[in-house]
Amino acid sequence: MTMTLAEVNSLDREGFIAALGGIFEHSPWVVERAWASRPFATLAGLHETMVRAVERASLEQQLSLIRAHPDLGTRAKMSEASAGEQAGAGLDRLTAEEFERLQVLNSAYRQKFGFPFIYAVKGSTKYDVLRALEQRLQASMELERSTALAQIGRIAQLRLADVIQDQETR
Repeated sequence: MTMTLAEVNSLDREGFIAALGGIFEHSPWVVERAWASRPFATLAGLHETMVRAVERASLEQQLSLIRAHPDLGTRAKMSEASAGEQAGAGLDRLTAEEFERLQVLNSAYRQKFGFPFIYAVKGSTKYDVLRALEQRLQASMELERSTALAQIGRIAQLRLADVIQDQETR
């Protein structure tokens, strides 16, 4: 279902959360915090408000948001949006060797950082994902948490553009 920005701005709190609550993976609290800043003049302004809500959240809330995301390339239950995004990058069509490599890297990443590897896969290939995962395994905890949150912001931006059709997105 797509909506215009004007329609989104006119929603009551519950409707706003119902319409946009899935933008941040299993974390409707982000959208709930953004609601009070309506009306939004642009889609970019709405996205920026949501990203600021994440930035202002406690460390525990940020880590909970990161942990709400599925491991890339797994066959685990995930949101419809995640499944579609991963399929678009070819992560649903890995060879046995690629799947094994991704599982080993995901496991090493999760063991090192305590949360799943987050990557905005839309427009990327499975090779881009594997390369990024290998590179980011070398990062510090602080840098990787910041990178994961930035990737979540990018994912949210792409999801918002799929849901809200307005002049600036046409």
